[in-house]
Parts: sequence; C-alpha cells; structure tokens
Amino acid sequence: MAYTNRQWRLAARPVGMVKESDFELASEEIPGVAEGELLIRNLFLAFEPAQRGWIDDVESYVPPVQLGEVMRAGTVGQVIESKHPDFEKGQLVSGMFGWQEYYLTDGTPTAFGGVSRVPDGIPPQRVLSVLGATGMTAYFGIDEIHPVQEGDNVLVSGAAGATGSVAAQIARIRGAGKVVGIAGGPDKCRWLIEEAKLDAAIDYKNEDVRKRMREEFPGGVDLYFDNVGGDILDAALLAMAERGRITMCGGISGYNEATPPPGPSNIMQVVIKRLSVKGFILFDHVTNAGKAIADLAKWSASGEIAIEEDIQEGFENTPKTFLRLFEGKNLGKQLIKIADPE
Repeated sequence: MAYTNRQWRLAARPVGMVKESDFELASEEIPGVAEGELLIRNLFLAFEPAQRGWIDDVESYVPPVQLGEVMRAGTVGQVIESKHPDFEKGQLVSGMFGWQEYYLTDGTPTAFGGVSRVPDGIPPQRVLSVLGATGMTAYFGIDEIHPVQEGDNVLVSGAAGATGSVAAQIARIRGAGKVVGIAGGPDKCRWLIEEAKLDAAIDYKNEDVRKRMREEFPGGVDLYFDNVGGDILDAALLAMAERGRITMCGGISGYNEATPPPGPSNIMQVVIKRLSVKGFILFDHVTNAGKAIADLAKWSASGEIAIEEDIQEGFENTPKTFLRLFEGKNLGKQLIKIADPE
C-alpha cells in the first residue's frame, strides 16, 4: 500500500526570532514496506527549546538540520505495517522521527537513536514529556550535576516549562529546604504553588525579580537550576549564597537573538562567592536512563510529580506550535497531536 507522507522541512535559517515561514510543507510518496522494514505513523510530535539551536548553521553538540531536511524532533507513533522480525503492527514506539506523518525504517539506530517500544499502560505522549528527554534532563540536572543536599535553598528558572517544572519538583522530593520557581504570569505561578507544591513562585513579567529573590532567600540561593540565561541569570548571580552551585541547562531568553547577547554583567560573583557553575547535555547521561525513567515513572504514578502537557492539534499547525515555546504560551511540555492510534 502506498502512502503520501506530509513533511515539514527547514526552508530557511532563522534570523532573530524563528518564523513559521522558516519551514515549508512538502510531501513524498512511500511506495511500500520492504522486507526487514517497518512503517510508523506519528501520533504526537514533541517540541524543545533546543530545536532552535539545531536549525542554526553553527557547530554544536549535534549537527545542524540542513536546508530541505525534515525538521528533527522526538515523536511517538504506531507501527502500521511491519516486515521486521522485532516489531508488530499496532505497537506504539518512539524515537527521533521528525516533523512528518510517517517514518519508514529498517530499525537500525541513527546518530539520534533507534526505535523504542512504549511500555504497556503508559499514555503515549508521556514518553515525550516526564518519561522522555524532558524528564531525564531534569532528573540528571538535579541528581548528578549538582545533587540537591538536604535543606538546600533551590531556585529554578523557566519553572513552568517542561524541564523546569520537573526539576523543581525533583528538588522538592530530594529534600530541598525551600524551592522557588520563576515563571511568566499569574496562572503559571499559581500552578507552581498549587499543583507542583513549590514553596513560592516569582512572576518575572509582573514583579521585581531581584527584590523577590532577596525576599525569598535572605540567606542566599544554594542551588540555581537555570533554563533561561540573560537577565534572570544575572539577577540570580547576585542572589547566590557563598559556595553556591549553578546548573546551566539552557538559555531560552537568547535563542532567538540575531546577535548573541553579552555575558552576565555580574559574572564576577562566581569569583567573589566561590560559586560552582556547570553545564550539561542529556546525551552524556543516557547510560543511566533506566534508573531515571524508573524513578520518574514512580513519582508521576504516585502524584509526587504533577505533570502538565500542553497538547495542540493538527499537523498543519506544527511550526505555529513550535513558536509557542518562545512566546511563553506553553505550560509544561509542548506537544502536538497529529493522529489517533488505530
């Protein structure tokens, strides 16, 4: 059976803020499934701030997406045809299958991973959020880069986002003395306190962030988990306690700048307060994925971690949904549903 596969391909390198027009909708025919192959129909596509970096033509921890290529993305899908001995029709699977409706493969892992089965009893989209790269990034950032010490005062930026929301809650679970999240708008801040059970939230859109940091942490911040960079990082440097630790996960505030913003003006606080600053990439920690997923599954099943997934719909809305990350519209993991399982 032949299939028409619609794809969103990279049409132009963004200059400044990414635009819908930086992607183009195309299609190609999939004539059939050969011996040893399987055909996957994508159900959900995942969006990460890191994808903005993947479409710049710069050297990074992964090669950039090339012009004309299908946009790289994590997805979850269903096997709809299989002539592969390890996969059956109807199985739910996940992998880096991209912004397209179908993915034809012989199952051989690429540089970005292979085809993984979705465990029974788990909602398919969950493997793209708390049980996927998002949750594992938060897990390793909190547990391995600068492990939370009992009684730590912890501050998390981008705390209503996919990674920040999980990182803040893991810090709470691991025995932090106080956990405060930074987010944009009263609804997100309310969610952090009422659902994620943080001690406080700072609304960077409507409050004086530096003043609120001083109020919440009169003795200083022991651990700062940064997803944002920019002015928020600059403010946090002044709020750190002596010998505090900063885990740098991302810098979404500068991802769409045409010219890279200057470094923090308060960077000498690293010297003055003898701070430890570390950055990390999830790929360096995947050998321990099993333990991370087990803990995350346990915490999410018990309700110790509140899960929020922002699910849009319609394949035609894929680029528009990607922009939601940089417009501050999403609460939790940004996903799009493009099909129902059979």
